[in-house]
Amino acid sequence: MVHADASNFHAGVTKQEAYAQVYEQAEALFESQRNWVCNLANTASLLWHAYKSLPNPSNQVNWAGFYVLSPGNPRQLILGPFQGKVACQTIAFGRGVCGTAASTAQTQLVEDVEVFPGHIACDSESASEIVVPVVSDRKDEMIETSGERYFPHPGKVKTFLARRDPQK
Repeated sequence: MVHADASNFHAGVTKQEAYAQVYEQAEALFESQRNWVCNLANTASLLWHAYKSLPNPSNQVNWAGFYVLSPGNPRQLILGPFQGKVACQTIAFGRGVCGTAASTAQTQLVEDVEVFPGHIACDSESASEIVVPVVSDRKDEMIETSGERYFPHPGKVKTFLARRDPQK
């Protein structure tokens, strides 16, 4: 069983080292747990603590988490597990950064949210966002990290999360 210390990152950790640790710890957590809520909650926590361990500006992230497809509306995202400030509960496909990522199935890297067409201002402190759509054969999950400008290994996390069956 993975211990809570899995979310501790050493001082001076690089982004590459932090993401490698997130991946390694998430893989260990997922090994014996197939519930998607548990797995996304722990992944959000790992990402949050990884960002907070990094030097400025990366440690200024104010949200890390997931949106998932709404069971009642396949063209709408609903808030999933996250760390940080409260967030929008639902987002329509095509609306805002998350909705755009969901409708295009493409990563959205927005360095200045004020110039993004249709940006949803859930938090006035968010200056930038990155949203990585994680598409499996059954679900879409969104990784959004407001305030984080770079995500050097989104493919690794995306591939790892997508290969998991969130319904088991």
